[in-house]
Amino acid sequence: MVEDNVEVRQAVKVYKALGEPTRLKIALMLTEERNLCCSDIGGKLESIAGSTLSHHLKQLTDCGLLELRKDGTYIYYSVNRDMARKYAPYLLE
Repeated sequence: MVEDNVEVRQAVKVYKALGEPTRLKIALMLTEERNLCCSDIGGKLESIAGSTLSHHLKQLTDCGLLELRKDGTYIYYSVNRDMARKYAPYLLE
């Protein structure tokens, strides 16, 4: 039963993160293009402040849906396909 509670809490985090339209757009974008940095993502979205974009990326990373890779001062984001397959398979269709 404890494992179920962990699974439920994780699912809630993922669904909460994807419940915001901009975060859903980011996740969908990153399923098509991997390893995008913040400026690349911001350039593909309608006008969005850098601080707002950083907040959205943090929410998606904290719930485990995004993975990040640091290269110098740049951070590149990709969808964690295992997490997406488990909690949000529609992202991978």
